[in-house]
Amino acid sequence: MEIINQNTTDFQAGVIIPVDKPIGWTSFDVVNKLRYLLKFNRSYKKIKVGHAGTLDPQATGVLIVCTGKATKRISELQAETKVYRASMKFGETTPSYDSETEVDKTFPAEHITREMLEQSLQKFVGEITQVPPAFSAVHVNGKRAYELAREGKKPEIKERTVRIDEIKIEKFENPMLDIQVTCHAGTYIRSLVRDIGESVNSGAWMTSLQRTASGDFHVDDCFSLDELKKMI
Repeated sequence: MEIINQNTTDFQAGVIIPVDKPIGWTSFDVVNKLRYLLKFNRSYKKIKVGHAGTLDPQATGVLIVCTGKATKRISELQAETKVYRASMKFGETTPSYDSETEVDKTFPAEHITREMLEQSLQKFVGEITQVPPAFSAVHVNGKRAYELAREGKKPEIKERTVRIDEIKIEKFENPMLDIQVTCHAGTYIRSLVRDIGESVNSGAWMTSLQRTASGDFHVDDCFSLDELKKMI
């Protein structure tokens, strides 16, 4: 990757920029922000900017952004292995499987033990099938699923096959669980959280999510939007 320089970086020739996406921003918000900065500060009349793997608005962490000719590498970068740190709460569910919507159901959770979780999590390692959340960007009959969900409709979303390489328990203090997930493109961590809750005869929703790595890019190596603004 070319090092971004305040004066010499040729964004049209192509740069790969690892961004630490802030919470509340969509991936397209970040892309549009960088495109605006490049046009306004670097006088590019037209420049391609894209990202290599969507992050939910409530998620933070590694978002790889490509400019100019580097956008040709987006498919290659999307296929790289991803690592996530997720926190979840047992005993409750939300329609979006995260904090975007309010708790809609409650379940018992006192029976959940670490040993039970260790056994249950192994069921989700390897090739598995999962159904993406209703509140997701999946297309259903020409519309985004989240658009239908926000209208009060229940989009019919087909299950898909995804691959998870590893799930590690980082911390468990019932009803809270922190895990690290190593997986491949197309995996919805929110759906994994929902399925984990069901697997231990309870419910669960994701309280936070951070993508800590994507391929060779780690969150510690990412630029914040403020840093990029100053550099561009």
